[in-house]
Amino acid sequence: MRQTCGYRPWGRHLISGLALALAAVLTVPAHAGWFDTGLELLKGFTGGTTARTLSLEEIAGGLKEALRVGSGNVVTTLGKTDGFNLDPDVHIPLPEQLNTVKTMLGKVGLSSLMDDLELKLNRAAEAATPKAKSLFVDAIARMTFEDVAAIFKGPDDAATRYFRNAMSPELAAALSPIVDQVLADVGAIQAYDKVMGRYQSLPFVPDIKADLNQHVVNKGMAGIFLYMAREEAAIRKDPAKRTTEILRRVFGAS
Repeated sequence: MRQTCGYRPWGRHLISGLALALAAVLTVPAHAGWFDTGLELLKGFTGGTTARTLSLEEIAGGLKEALRVGSGNVVTTLGKTDGFNLDPDVHIPLPEQLNTVKTMLGKVGLSSLMDDLELKLNRAAEAATPKAKSLFVDAIARMTFEDVAAIFKGPDDAATRYFRNAMSPELAAALSPIVDQVLADVGAIQAYDKVMGRYQSLPFVPDIKADLNQHVVNKGMAGIFLYMAREEAAIRKDPAKRTTEILRRVFGAS
């Protein structure tokens, strides 16, 4: 458990946490879609009316299950061949400092070397993305009731913001060695060395260096969280996303 994030075990000080969280929930407008239902269910714990007999744990469990389904979809979508490469929204370009290298090599008919390197960067991100699945699961398990209530009442990317805050350091640390290995396995390091060797053989060119690992990790994480935000927004509004028994129990059959 990371103390800097302020997370607490599920059962600790539940009564005081419940009162604070519900007070916050009841002061803001509800979201459209099945999150309306979640807010109404939460109101039932402060004397409001609800036709459902559900425990606090079941309501929170419904949200957590939805986020498990959504994060699993993200990892499946991006963690496959061309998940990054063929998606213009998350495709990983060359590091900006290599644009000069690409321009100079293009002038001597060697731009294909840069295209090959760019493809390999995307392959590294695709291979590393499945590692994010267990980190999403861990972050969901650490959610307190206050976190759940804040997500219910928050904007369409409230859960994604929670994930970004809760797991970014661990995600970067987990992806980095995988990206390193994959960059070597797919020949990106060799491709980079070849590119830079040809570039440096040209006369009067500036010295340029790029950290491929950090570039792929940063862009890969950005792509993962972009897709998580989209998945979260869809889960909030689309009844068809209720695909498991606990979701149907808490939020009703579609």
